[in-house]
Amino acid sequence: MAFPLDTSSVTHGIQLAVAPVFLLTAVSGMIGAVAGRLARIIDRARTVEDRARVSTDAEFLRRAHVELAELRLRGRLTNACIALLTSCAFLIGLTIILLFLGETTAFQINRFAVGSFLLGVICFLLALLCFLAETVVATRLLNFQMLRQARRD
Repeated sequence: MAFPLDTSSVTHGIQLAVAPVFLLTAVSGMIGAVAGRLARIIDRARTVEDRARVSTDAEFLRRAHVELAELRLRGRLTNACIALLTSCAFLIGLTIILLFLGETTAFQINRFAVGSFLLGVICFLLALLCFLAETVVATRLLNFQMLRQARRD
């Protein structure tokens, strides 16, 4: 089954499909940044676990347990963020395909393109919330007791 392709409709289809590509660029940058954070979380958890295995100090073991629990939470938030960003990228890619097919064929699938684009944006926004939550947990973990003691002295 051959589809008659009009060059003007193909050109317009490409123009429509290019706009979501900018969102894909942002998503890929976010995935890289979040994956880097996940790698640091894993490295820190391994370091804390290794130190806890050889320590007999009860106070250190208590602090290590608390930190590992927070690192686990951060890891889960980061994984959720990556999953949402990947879903977003898939939906935006689907949007590009649907826009192009809707413009170059007789299929009326533009409503599906709108739906997939909106779902992609929702996934992106939810990923940003996960990223924000992870950074809040990460900064909550900071301990400024030495700074407080220096100010008192």
